[in-house]
Amino acid sequence: MTFTVGRGELFGLLGPNGAGKTTTIKLLNTLLIPTSGTARICGHDVEKDTREVRRRIGYVFGGDRGLYDRLSALDNLRYFAELYGVAPRDQKRRIGDLLELVGLTGREGERVEGYSRGMRQRLHIARGLLHSPDVLFLDEPSIGVDPVAARELRRTVADLASTGTTVLLTTHYMAEADELCDRIAVIADGQIQALGTPAELRHRADGRRVVEVEAYGVPDSAVDALRGLPGVRETAVEARGALQLLTVHSDAHVDVQGDVLRELAGIRLGRVDSREPTLEDAYVAIVSAA
Repeated sequence: MTFTVGRGELFGLLGPNGAGKTTTIKLLNTLLIPTSGTARICGHDVEKDTREVRRRIGYVFGGDRGLYDRLSALDNLRYFAELYGVAPRDQKRRIGDLLELVGLTGREGERVEGYSRGMRQRLHIARGLLHSPDVLFLDEPSIGVDPVAARELRRTVADLASTGTTVLLTTHYMAEADELCDRIAVIADGQIQALGTPAELRHRADGRRVVEVEAYGVPDSAVDALRGLPGVRETAVEARGALQLLTVHSDAHVDVQGDVLRELAGIRLGRVDSREPTLEDAYVAIVSAA
């Protein structure tokens, strides 16, 4: 697997669970030693020049770890600033700038234990930027964050990228990758299956139509029948509690919606929609072909 990320670029890594996203991040972060091949950060080998690499990177991961709940946000940042070797004369200005960047100015005196998930994630980003890294790794930063907080988090990441920091982002949220990333690599089985801008990747789903059906209690036999319909390329089933979302990819010139509904006759249905493919649809097509 070979790829290059340009200075100041916001680069996304997408792939199913187990594809190798987090492993790639940990290799680049010097947390894992590569068994073969080489990787360089700002010209420094991650295995031979570990100290130099660590001076130039920041790492933000999704979840609740990495902060001290009983300390305020300000005290957390002061503590990590000492660990990162930020000069005492620069700490107050740097922390103030970062609190403004992540939208926590005015809340920095509160204990982190009272923060929402979204606020914690924004504080994680501030922590990862304390030492002004050249490269920031964001490993699924919006996991478990509610939609409003996720939108604020995306705005923070976009503002960060505009300052010239190189950002490498892993995520399972296609809309997030589509909105933020300059380029995206889709990986599966440890290999890059597609690489390009979001618009270029969407072209991988050209010549398709997508039918989405919300249904309840769809038997496996009906799903198999959908997959066998003329013109159908892929059919995916996503469970959402008692509800199932059926996504049927077909050739653009074949109208399969009527056939799909006939195969689902007698099954309780909800929303039925036919639309153009999105980045998520292109991602499904790429991963399914891997």
